[in-house]
Amino acid sequence: MRRIERAFIDFNDWAGFHGPALSGFLWGLFRISNLEIQRRFQYNDAMFIITVSPRFGDIDGLGHINNTVLAVWFELARNPLFRIFAPDLNLSYETWPLIMAHTDYDFVDQLFFQYDVEIHTSISRIGTKSFTVYHEAWQEGRLCAKGSAVIVHYDFVEKQTTPIPDDKKRLLEAHLYAPEIPKVTTA
Repeated sequence: MRRIERAFIDFNDWAGFHGPALSGFLWGLFRISNLEIQRRFQYNDAMFIITVSPRFGDIDGLGHINNTVLAVWFELARNPLFRIFAPDLNLSYETWPLIMAHTDYDFVDQLFFQYDVEIHTSISRIGTKSFTVYHEAWQEGRLCAKGSAVIVHYDFVEKQTTPIPDDKKRLLEAHLYAPEIPKVTTA
């Protein structure tokens, strides 16, 4: 594996959070004021891999990662693919060429607060006007969730789908991966 990018994001900038909302004890204990979310973009064959450190706010009352958090992590993991289409991630209405048409998630094991989560991302299908992104969430060597997102090449000004340019298709093909999903048994 080779490391592509490593970035630390200040929670105050990332979430638009200003000022302490927790007591001083929790503030210090969970370092919310200066939380660092570590993202390591790596290649593993055709897959991108990012590592996410769960935040205290990502858990439910039982210490599990809340089911709504997975959508955010999977979206974060799509950023390297978005850069194929918009290297600077400029989200202007006139230039952003992608829109999401569908997502799905399957939870196959529990995710917990105490351990980092690796999100593996690849392309599972490339069509004329859309492509499908495949994700897996791994924790402590266990496949815990998997999902996909259908992304459509779209012109927001004309309000219509457009063909994916051939040069972009070639770049997507470098990340085409048909996963062999191991059978997961749960108790």
